[in-house]
Amino acid sequence: MNTYELMLIINPQLTDAEVAEAVEKAKKVLTDEKGEVLAEDRLGRKKFSHAVNKNRDGYYVYMKVKATPESVKVINHALKLQETVLRALMMKATVEPVAVKKP
Repeated sequence: MNTYELMLIINPQLTDAEVAEAVEKAKKVLTDEKGEVLAEDRLGRKKFSHAVNKNRDGYYVYMKVKATPESVKVINHALKLQETVLRALMMKATVEPVAVKKP
């Protein structure tokens, strides 16, 4: 299993309860595909530089997840089919290089 970063942009017209429900649905999609949520950060509302589906802002949610490479395509597809999710992007997490001191 690899570590991935998932960014969701949820419809801003939803109430806080509906946003929480949308996040739980996204987590269920991950667990159904044998994925695991390592961390979650709800970043709140942010403005877009241009309209997306006639919306000028969106509710951002960041998740760090573990999943198999085969399941990433299925997870992305399932998230994009949800009506409450405006955008979903999952990419492989990179490890920061460690600085080596020379003697």
